[in-house]
Amino acid sequence: MGTRLALAVFAAAWGTAHASEWPSFRGPGASGVADEQGLPLEWDVRTGKNVRWKAAVPGLGHSSPVVWGDRVFVTTAVGATSEAPLVLGDEGGIGHAADPGVLSWRLYCLSGRDGRVLWHTEAFAGAPRAKRHVKSSQANATPVTDGRTIVGLLGSEGAAAFDWSGKVLWRADLGVLNPGLLDDPTSEWGSASSPVLAEDRVFVQVDRHASSFLAALDLATGRRLWTVARDERPVWATPLLHEAAGRRELVVVGGHYVRAYDPLDGRELWRFKDEAEVKTPSPFVADGLLVFAGGYRGRPLYALKPGATGDVSVPDDAKSGPFLAWRSEPGGPYTSTPVAYRDRLYTVRDEGIFMALDLRTGALLYRERTGATHSASPVASDGHVFLAAEGGEVLVLGAAGAFEVLARNDMGEPVFATPAIAGGTLYVRTRGHVYAIASPRAEPAPAPGTSSR
Repeated sequence: MGTRLALAVFAAAWGTAHASEWPSFRGPGASGVADEQGLPLEWDVRTGKNVRWKAAVPGLGHSSPVVWGDRVFVTTAVGATSEAPLVLGDEGGIGHAADPGVLSWRLYCLSGRDGRVLWHTEAFAGAPRAKRHVKSSQANATPVTDGRTIVGLLGSEGAAAFDWSGKVLWRADLGVLNPGLLDDPTSEWGSASSPVLAEDRVFVQVDRHASSFLAALDLATGRRLWTVARDERPVWATPLLHEAAGRRELVVVGGHYVRAYDPLDGRELWRFKDEAEVKTPSPFVADGLLVFAGGYRGRPLYALKPGATGDVSVPDDAKSGPFLAWRSEPGGPYTSTPVAYRDRLYTVRDEGIFMALDLRTGALLYRERTGATHSASPVASDGHVFLAAEGGEVLVLGAAGAFEVLARNDMGEPVFATPAIAGGTLYVRTRGHVYAIASPRAEPAPAPGTSSR
């Protein structure tokens, strides 16, 4: 395919998501935002108030649900015998979990209307090729779909693509994904970077202790279209595909640099130095600014202006620069990705420190405690921020003025996955279930060009 034709094909892949779709981690455009949904602020999983359905999903997985029309997809790793252990908060330190010997990595397809399991397919089975952190899972990465194909990245077991009926189309071995404590090759915490899909290709960020890389896979076959080596400290963030200054960029976080690549051939477009350990938050774009954060010990958030070329790094103490719009004070998130909503950035640290910043300047507006610990990222809808806590609460916060908790909804099980919003429904994945939370009148509608089959 020639470059001009390929650019035309890529152009058709942007901006096609509808209100009934949440096709990837953090939804359309990786924004974490879906307005005009009419979500309830309160619900009760015990009485069924504002709960459309509850579906059991076996095994353990921190991947988020993704939604296309009247279908909901989620990945999991199922043990043959005992339940996989899971630790909340900091109780387990940085140790490894003792998983049951043999696991089955599966994709589940649920009905968005009633939660029925339409099908589930095993992609891989066997003993895990890499260990995981006591707070992690063997199915961390969120799948991605375009309404025809679903692609999952199942850690060291590899990537797999499924058709709409659940048939495995291809599998791709990406090697052992074993990121962990820097400079300790025995430390393996589990990978988390989710795949990104655009038209004819899938992008995967493969970070590990050595020989990390970024690759584009052919959506039809799983064949590698290009591969770029990454001389980086490993991270757990998901790449961002977006358009800036008339150019499409694949933005990838690293432990040394944040970099942008040409999605057609993997050529590096620009880089910005941000050296830190254990970065997990994913980059995103809001009001024309590229925002990223993350790293051990509460590092700052950054906002870059579009149009960068080459090395656009600034001194470590710089608050602004030719392409640096602003740099916040330290105290940013360690695990979760912030959400930008109505001129504000909302972010939460693992230990429950919730902050609001001015999106235009990075200035701190307030800092408060939630009274919980968090791994999931906040999402926003219709003037509210929905924030899941590890212990099982989903907090609903006001997205204007001062810090205000409008509701605390107890799911009854731990919540590590970021919720999804589509078709007037909040989809919450707990330790063993997926819940569809909606007002009584809300009902998911099939996306254009698809059928429920």
